[in-house]
Amino acid sequence: MPEVYVNMVEGRSLEQKRALVKSITEAVVRHCDVHPEQVLVQINESPKDAKAKGGFLFSDRPPPRPAA
Repeated sequence: MPEVYVNMVEGRSLEQKRALVKSITEAVVRHCDVHPEQVLVQINESPKDAKAKGGFLFSDRPPPRPAA
């Protein structure tokens, strides 16, 4: 059973997470020749004050620019 773990900072909507796990599952099914029921996707969300990049907590960074 393939397992995919996604680590990201909190803040995505439920709709975004649903779309993400659907796309990941479809990719694993296509490339690993398994059934969707065999694919486990786990999203691990970190609070913005518990993750940093470039020496700055995500809670201290300016908000990201909208995707194009």
